[in-house]
Amino acid sequence: MRRKDAIWITGVGAATPVGNTYAEAADNLLAGKSGVRPLTAFSVANHVSKIAASIEPVGIPPGWDEAAFLGLDSYERMLHWCVAQALHDAGCWERRADIRIGLILGLSAEWIRTWEVDFFEGGDLVRRPRQDDESQVERLRRTLGLSGPAVAAATACASGNYALALGRRWVEQGWVDVCLAGGFAANLTPVALASMGNLGALSRRNADPAAASRPFDRDRDGFVIGEGGALFVLEGAARARRRGARAYAEFAGCGLSSDAFHPVIPSPDSAPMARAMRIAMADAAVNPDDLDYLNAHATSTPVGDRAECRALKAVLGEAIHRVPVSSTKSMTGHLLGGAAAIEVLACLAALERQAIPPTINLDEQDPECGLLHVAHQARPQRVQVAASNSFGFGGCNSCVVLKKVA
Repeated sequence: MRRKDAIWITGVGAATPVGNTYAEAADNLLAGKSGVRPLTAFSVANHVSKIAASIEPVGIPPGWDEAAFLGLDSYERMLHWCVAQALHDAGCWERRADIRIGLILGLSAEWIRTWEVDFFEGGDLVRRPRQDDESQVERLRRTLGLSGPAVAAATACASGNYALALGRRWVEQGWVDVCLAGGFAANLTPVALASMGNLGALSRRNADPAAASRPFDRDRDGFVIGEGGALFVLEGAARARRRGARAYAEFAGCGLSSDAFHPVIPSPDSAPMARAMRIAMADAAVNPDDLDYLNAHATSTPVGDRAECRALKAVLGEAIHRVPVSSTKSMTGHLLGGAAAIEVLACLAALERQAIPPTINLDEQDPECGLLHVAHQARPQRVQVAASNSFGFGGCNSCVVLKKVA
């Protein structure tokens, strides 16, 4: 491995249940605003869960042909919006043809959405090439004229962190000047909702949508499915300094591991989760006492939240009583393939605003989830180092560490 200098995040694009820009999402996360609402995109009469964390329609990016943009489907508009937003934010949009820009999209199960259109709604009998994960990457690359390598990463709920980890390596190796990396999901379809409902994974707290996602709470009963994602521009600190780019944070470390245990249940001893966290902290050259905030994966399922707490206790040791922890899924729901990315966004907000977003709806803590919780309201405090966990179905574990840039 060739590590030349620090890797910075210099641009952000977002389409989330709590806002379609970084600033709006950061404001709402720190305000404790829920993005969960009744699901109205299709009939939910036969579904156990009738709520979701949906996004508002995205706007037309600056300089984009309106007719061409509106000709894309809603998922493609979301992706193009975030790419354009991130490149504009980083100051790379106008010169994108002259920059080696890599693209890594963390995606999960998008075939559910596209096959559903074709097979259940009378779509084309022949599958169109634009309908799989890789073709979404190819379409973006071609439409925007991106000349660097491009690929999709599919590791369920950890996809965004895997994309960022790979993107950092591309920049470090000098294969690209900058890399667009993040994660997205368009999960709000009848098949996706029924599948998760049949697993018993979804909350049935339909009468009070904003209170349904309640990580670490004693009365949690499952997650709320969501849609959206975020995309980040990664580049070397030296290059970013030369061009006067803004630094949201240093992407300081990442750790990846696998359970190899069960399709949807985490390893009982939580050791693989703990290993990913230890690798990330070692990569970032930090120890538990250096952490100022940890964004937990905690999805609001009884089994998953407890498994993560076991891993946190194993890794943090005595620091478990000092490191503030929250789960922003209490506000955003669970975006599956987009979850890791918007939780990196939450960490950027904590570093920039010097405040920790809360776990809302944490009314009575599960006795087995004894952590230093930030409940109900954001907590102003010094934040120099933040970590984010994302653990996916199939045992895909990830942790990333971000540092504030002086």
